[in-house]
Amino acid sequence: MRPLGVAAFCHEPGLQALAAELPARVGDLSPLDHEPFGAVAALTRKGLFAHVVPEAHGGAESPTGRPDALDVRALCLVREALGYTSPVADGILAVQGLGSYPLLLTGDFEGRARLLGEVAKGERVGAFALTEPEAGSDVASLRTVAAREGDEWLLTGEKAFISNVGIANHYIVFANADPAAGKRGISAFLVDARAVGLELSPMPVSGGHPLGRLVLERCPGRLLGEVGHGLRTALGTLDVFRTSVGAAACGMAARALDEALDHVRSRTQFGKRLADFQLTQAALAEMLTDLEASRLLVYRAAHAKDTGEPDASLHVAMAKLHATEAAQRVVDRAVQLHGGRGVLTGSVVEQLSRDVRPLRIYEGTSEIQKLIVGGALAKAPGS
Repeated sequence: MRPLGVAAFCHEPGLQALAAELPARVGDLSPLDHEPFGAVAALTRKGLFAHVVPEAHGGAESPTGRPDALDVRALCLVREALGYTSPVADGILAVQGLGSYPLLLTGDFEGRARLLGEVAKGERVGAFALTEPEAGSDVASLRTVAAREGDEWLLTGEKAFISNVGIANHYIVFANADPAAGKRGISAFLVDARAVGLELSPMPVSGGHPLGRLVLERCPGRLLGEVGHGLRTALGTLDVFRTSVGAAACGMAARALDEALDHVRSRTQFGKRLADFQLTQAALAEMLTDLEASRLLVYRAAHAKDTGEPDASLHVAMAKLHATEAAQRVVDRAVQLHGGRGVLTGSVVEQLSRDVRPLRIYEGTSEIQKLIVGGALAKAPGS
């Protein structure tokens, strides 16, 4: 495995040590570990779910000495290693974070410590149910509603394109508990996967990630935090984990580059190795440059989140935008360099071409990231 991108922004000894041991830690995954339930077992066995929960809440020891906060750079290192080795396992780990971080943002409640401990140990799998058939990037237009009856909240609506459907034990569901207030009524609810009134169905996708639909019909849910704080919770969660999407993209790009290098060094055409052709070398140069530029942006953004820089969200948007778009280019060049072998079903680069594509969509499309960056630039100085 190509060394992880730790360089300038991961200088703490704990992060250096984590980066050094991760390749061996994830490098021995079996074929079964690339299937959803096998991936959950592997992530549990290797203790990787602990990196989506802060140390003080039962998670992994903080490599930066910040036990009360999630180490975003550590999470990025884990996702880069998993993106290289198993995009399916990487996606499941990411959604484990999305499906548990709202529990931290919305305040303490009876049983929260137990839930977070189970998440960190892999004894519980979570999911994040925000997207709807008619509410994707425009999350404020979601139509799922929550009505209070006595001491109980009952949710009715539909969620689509939800990751970890079928393997999750609970869902963080966003619903409007005060429709008259518009988006100010959006709230977060904890819904058990076995709840009465919850129907789950798969949505087959080109990669191996478990994706599905939730239909809720008067389904009971536990309100997290206060009514009306759901949009803040959703966006706050995405802003933390969005950084790590770029790290996963770096892992996939690094794997594609290594596969391409192995191929062009061994493949002979017209009497010489493909690696000896200047056009091949130009392609490889662009691939490596894209990868290293992405790594710098990703770990710069993660450093900004870890240190609380006021403009961290801007760095996160740039990192997510560039790293995912660049990874798509790197993987596509790897396929091209493989020629016909690159489109054979089951080849590594063909699988990567399917796995890398969703990264430009989920947790904020590339277009949304451009709006974030461009909007920040358009603001008047000092505004």
